[in-house]
Amino acid sequence: MNERLPVISLFSGAGGLDLAVEASGRTSDVEGILRVAVATDHEPQALRTLSMNFPKTPTLCKDIRHTSAEELLELAGLTVGEPTLVIGGPPCTPFSKSGFWLEEKRESLDPNASLLDEYVRVVRDTRPEAFILENVQGLTYSTHRAQFGRLLRQLEELGYNPRWKVLLAAEHGVPQLRRRVFVVGRRDGRAFEFPAVTHSGWSERDRSVDATKLPFVTAHDAIGDLLPGVPEASEVVNGEYGELAAEVPPGQNYLWHTDRYGGRDVFKWRSRYWTFLLRLDPDRPASTLQAQPGPWVGPFHWENVENADGEKRARRLRVPELLRLMTFPDDFKLDGNRGDIQRQLGNAVPVQLGKVVVEALMEQLGHLKRTESSHSQLELGI
Repeated sequence: MNERLPVISLFSGAGGLDLAVEASGRTSDVEGILRVAVATDHEPQALRTLSMNFPKTPTLCKDIRHTSAEELLELAGLTVGEPTLVIGGPPCTPFSKSGFWLEEKRESLDPNASLLDEYVRVVRDTRPEAFILENVQGLTYSTHRAQFGRLLRQLEELGYNPRWKVLLAAEHGVPQLRRRVFVVGRRDGRAFEFPAVTHSGWSERDRSVDATKLPFVTAHDAIGDLLPGVPEASEVVNGEYGELAAEVPPGQNYLWHTDRYGGRDVFKWRSRYWTFLLRLDPDRPASTLQAQPGPWVGPFHWENVENADGEKRARRLRVPELLRLMTFPDDFKLDGNRGDIQRQLGNAVPVQLGKVVVEALMEQLGHLKRTESSHSQLELGI
């Protein structure tokens, strides 16, 4: 195979899109067609995670607002027009449902929203063959119409003809009901066509199933073989609602303990977020993994464990289980404590979801033959 094609990674985080790039076109005996030529993020911890898994990739720890395209190109050993892709997801805090009660987020006044403009600037000044931008679905909400519209307009003015779509991860083989928006554009101005849905099943919004497609990958499919597993510190859900959480059946949440279900009549109907005391249903994909969950925010595992007093309690998902539900490699290394790891993975792109988008783009650009891509199967290894 010819030399692998270079990619500039912005807002790299834990490296979900970076892994997707490196895995695209890879088989058991053929190397992938892309390489991350430089990765940048403003968080030192994110780059420590990246360096542990991508030891040969140059990294730059710097605020993107003070990072020039020339600096990125120099680190990557590239010139203007040489990058095959620019990829990245500007921090999603301004557009996420998490913290949406804050006025500046409701009014889309968060200064971090300007990072979308920085992404456009790097595309403008490096002139890649194509780009992939991803973010939370909230970016497409009417509240953020001005920011999203400006993003698309700026990319259109650069000649990249941006196309966007909200993708449900489970419909592309990820064991998680996570929705992310992808914006993709090509330098030649041809419209990108998003990959076809390959899997079908019940989601939080849809109860219809397309029998011509593969069934959703369930939580049990993904993590069932990890049981009984190795206990982790602080995994037991104790405290005020510990006993109530243990009584919630798989697939249910706090609503189990209302007057409409079979638990205790403790909570009022629809008085909490859906994820409050939420338990995984082993026969369905997981709900979205949270980056910064509170002590009672799930999804928790469907099996209970015993606390120090021998009482049944729900438990939090362990790191190997989080990796599987995000379709990261089992041997992926993450810097920091349990909270740091949850934050990094909760903010990441599921690798399999990124991979199907990258491979579809590489096919349409003529860099990858359809028979070389593997949308239905993830083969990873650093």
